[in-house]
Amino acid sequence: MVTDPASGDGRAAQRRIGGIPLRAFVPNAITALALCFGLSAVRFGIDQLWQLALASIVIAGLLDGIDGRIARLLKANTRFGAELDSLSDVIAFGVAPATILYLWSLDDAPKFGWTAALSLTVCCALRLARFNANIDVADQPHKSAGFNTGVPAPAGAGLALAPMYLWLTTDIDLFRQWWIVMPWVVFVAVLMISNLATFNWSSFRLRREWRLAAIAVVGLTGAALVTAPWQTLIAISVVYLGLMPFSIMSYARVKRQQKAAATEPSKGA
Repeated sequence: MVTDPASGDGRAAQRRIGGIPLRAFVPNAITALALCFGLSAVRFGIDQLWQLALASIVIAGLLDGIDGRIARLLKANTRFGAELDSLSDVIAFGVAPATILYLWSLDDAPKFGWTAALSLTVCCALRLARFNANIDVADQPHKSAGFNTGVPAPAGAGLALAPMYLWLTTDIDLFRQWWIVMPWVVFVAVLMISNLATFNWSSFRLRREWRLAAIAVVGLTGAALVTAPWQTLIAISVVYLGLMPFSIMSYARVKRQQKAAATEPSKGA
């Protein structure tokens, strides 16, 4: 029997013979690399190499930020890639920071230290499960308006580790005390599974005259991360938290505009 190459069986046979294209491999390889950095952060945490542990999570976050964009650029979006990305995120931004924070501070808590650390991992997993469950849902109010629902996993991990940035910058042991770290970790975990509208990259519209200034800011931020990483991460965390009230108000404004636009035709009729 001759198989029509244009048919579904023909395309499947061609895929089996020729394999997957290289462009589909690249984003998945970057995701796997982010996973490896996340697991390496756990190893560094066990050895109490705190700076290397944090650096590994930061690198995992940077890789996580580009794998999806590269996949869209190469038109290599697959369900396999989405599932792999979620598994990588749970390890790099749920398990790794929770383990590091427990070994660094929460192990000294008389009770509930491990529970607080687990809350970060559990909420990260729940957030990603919610994301995967809604990936094919057409009606997603936050996403359709260009916003995230809650704090994304990489941002949540970065915020949860803020006490460590302060400790490394100031060398003040107050920031390492479990009664400071525990409520902060639980607070960030709740933010990750909350329904708050937070800014997404697509939320921003850059004016043409601001383009060069924005490029300069990105370049200077990258240089600051290399030369003064912990101070820069503190500043980024403060800015992110400071933008949250504005993202909530901005989303409310967008929803009002969408509602007004939806009622216009009915009024005209």
